[in-house]
Amino acid sequence: MHSSVSTSSGLPWWKAFWPAPQAVDARERLRGMGGAGIGLLVTALISHFAGASPWLVAPMGASAVLVFAVPASPLAQPWAVVGGNTLSALVGVACMHWGGSTEWAAALAVALAIGLMFALRCLHPPGGASALLMVLAGVTDPVYVLFPVLLNSVLLAAVGVVYNNATGRRYPHAQLAVLPPKAQDDLDAVLARYNQVLDISRDDLQSLLEETRSQAYQRRLSDVRCSDVMSRNLVTVEFGTPLEEAWALLRERRIKALPVVDRLFRIVGIVTLADFMRAAELDFHEGLGMKMRRLVLGSGRTHSDKPEVVGQIMTRTVRVASQDRKLVDLVPLFGSTGHHHIPILGERERLVGMITQSDVVAALVTPPPAS
Repeated sequence: MHSSVSTSSGLPWWKAFWPAPQAVDARERLRGMGGAGIGLLVTALISHFAGASPWLVAPMGASAVLVFAVPASPLAQPWAVVGGNTLSALVGVACMHWGGSTEWAAALAVALAIGLMFALRCLHPPGGASALLMVLAGVTDPVYVLFPVLLNSVLLAAVGVVYNNATGRRYPHAQLAVLPPKAQDDLDAVLARYNQVLDISRDDLQSLLEETRSQAYQRRLSDVRCSDVMSRNLVTVEFGTPLEEAWALLRERRIKALPVVDRLFRIVGIVTLADFMRAAELDFHEGLGMKMRRLVLGSGRTHSDKPEVVGQIMTRTVRVASQDRKLVDLVPLFGSTGHHHIPILGERERLVGMITQSDVVAALVTPPPAS
């Protein structure tokens, strides 16, 4: 039986070992490099001046990578740097007292350090190196944990606060608390099922998801034209259509506007519920039904002092759009100018459809195609 092992993305398993390109530009890379160099230099100089011996420990190099290259990471926050390195070093000293500089002590020191960092919310990868360093170097004096490990960690985190904020990176990066199960949203539920440590804060992950969705909608809308979403089964009236007939159409079809067209199906106006209300002088609530009945019922006379047909109450200035126009161009019209219906014209300026706010909303909420 032939079988092939593949990754969850469908690629051959061995391709998982190939690193993905970093989505950061040269400026951000130089910013991280400069911060790490400055942070370690300041930490080393002050620790040296303070008389710490040695004046710099190796795990600070790894901490610098996190603090300055990925300052938004939960693993790079000040408490993770200080607590992770210092407490892990203390665990290493304790294991050195217990088992000496042995393989068992080294492995136990790192394992216990990880458990302690999890418990105290200061998971920091260089902390494992701090614990291991104590065992390999044979450190038994707890003072070594204070000088240089604690001193180095505090200084590096302090430089990180100043440098990252000065270069446009928020640090410390606030980490949102995990919500209780009843208050969790979809993202919290997915993260709970994932049940792994992510090197990104929850708020950053949510922000990225929202921006990705917004970008997808913008890309999708940029390709959608009016003809793709417009309503084609139109109900229209003419200039001379009696008001009673037009009012009946609005009520029966449960629509709010009727395009007014000529015999060539060219738009000459639009009549809406607002037009009827304005013509019936419904500025006050007294006698609404009576006023509307008086308006829509024909007088039966050749000359009347009240409107009798659609053309007398319709809105003559109508905002229209071409069927080839992109839908994204019409969104501002619905959002800021109060338009609810936009007639769509085809060849020879003939009416071919209508776009409503509902059509735009439907286009927005339709999931964008996978890229």
